[in-house]
Amino acid sequence: MIKAILVFNNHGKPRLIRFYQYFPEDMQQQIIRETFHLVSKRDDNVCNFLEGGSLIGGSDYKLIYRHYATLYFVFCVDSSESELGILDLIQVFVETLDKCFENVCELDLIFHMDKVHYILQEVVMGGMVLETNMNEIVGQVENQSRLEKSEGGLSGAPARAVSAVKNMNLPEIPRNINIGDINIKVPNLSPFV
Repeated sequence: MIKAILVFNNHGKPRLIRFYQYFPEDMQQQIIRETFHLVSKRDDNVCNFLEGGSLIGGSDYKLIYRHYATLYFVFCVDSSESELGILDLIQVFVETLDKCFENVCELDLIFHMDKVHYILQEVVMGGMVLETNMNEIVGQVENQSRLEKSEGGLSGAPARAVSAVKNMNLPEIPRNINIGDINIKVPNLSPFV
């Protein structure tokens, strides 16, 4: 099972953090720092697998990582996961990001965090691998983007809600609201301005 997914840059700044096991926030920060120090001090020509740090479970857990340009993609997994399978999963995740953002870079992870999290949720949920077919993942991301565009996006929702309330044209404020068996008495309020 995947316990955590960490993406940070060459300076140790976290760009994507997802824990699938509860850790208090201060412990999460220590895990990120320790993981960065373990991974960043390794040469590029050594194995991409190493035992987990003392904070995240020691020898019972493995850190599997890939270093792309300025970003480290680190998956912390328990002993039941295949190292090569997770390495391939990292490759699928990065290639999917690359397809969705057309040459993904660190700034895409910063400015499109919601989309990055959505892509990650299509690949891994609750620490379990859901999908490894890149075309299927990209298709779901494109469907989600079309849906958001057709609804005017999430950013327009509050404005549409206020507009809908203003356009209700109520002659007066309702005093009693009946919904099935529920009766709600509305107190006297000042008129809408």
